[in-house]
Amino acid sequence: MLTLALLRHAKSNWDVPGALDFERDLAPRGLEAAPRMGREIARLGFSPDLVLCSDAVRARMTFELVAPSITPPPRTVLYEKRLYMASARELLARLHEVPDTVKSVMLVGHNPGFHELNIALIGDAAPGAERAAKSKFPTCALAIYTFDTDQWAQVAPRKGRVIHFATPRGLSGG
Repeated sequence: MLTLALLRHAKSNWDVPGALDFERDLAPRGLEAAPRMGREIARLGFSPDLVLCSDAVRARMTFELVAPSITPPPRTVLYEKRLYMASARELLARLHEVPDTVKSVMLVGHNPGFHELNIALIGDAAPGAERAAKSKFPTCALAIYTFDTDQWAQVAPRKGRVIHFATPRGLSGG
C-alpha cells in the first residue's frame, strides 16, 4: 500500500508590488496556518518517506513551517522547479518516477494542478472526506490518499482512497 499527501502552499502575500509570482512569500494568515497544519499532520501520525516540493518561495516556506511537526522527519526532501504550477498530469507523471521502495510521499505545491489531481485520484473515500475534498482545495489544504498497490506507476485516476482531508479553517483554532 502506498500513501500520498497533497499539501497546497499556505496563503501567499500579494502586498509586494512588482513581485514575481514565483518569489511571493507567505501572508500573515499563511504564516499562522502552515504550523497549524503541521500539528494536524503530527496528530495523524503521518511522516512521509519523501517530500517533493515546488521550489517557489511560498511552497518552500509552507513546508519549512510544517516540517518541524513531522516525526520522524522525512528521509528525503526535494525542491523541484518542475512542480511549480504543474498540471495534474505533470504531477502524476512525477509520482510515477518515485522508486517503489518509497512507501509514502508528500507533494507540496499549487493550484490549479493540486485541485485537479485531488479530484482525479478519488476512487473511494472515508465518510465525509469525498465531499469535502471535491468542493475546493484552498490554501494550506491537506488531502491524504492510500492506494492498493506497491508501485507508484500504478497510481492513477479513480484509484485513490481519501483517508483525510483538512483545511486550516476546519481545524480547531482556525
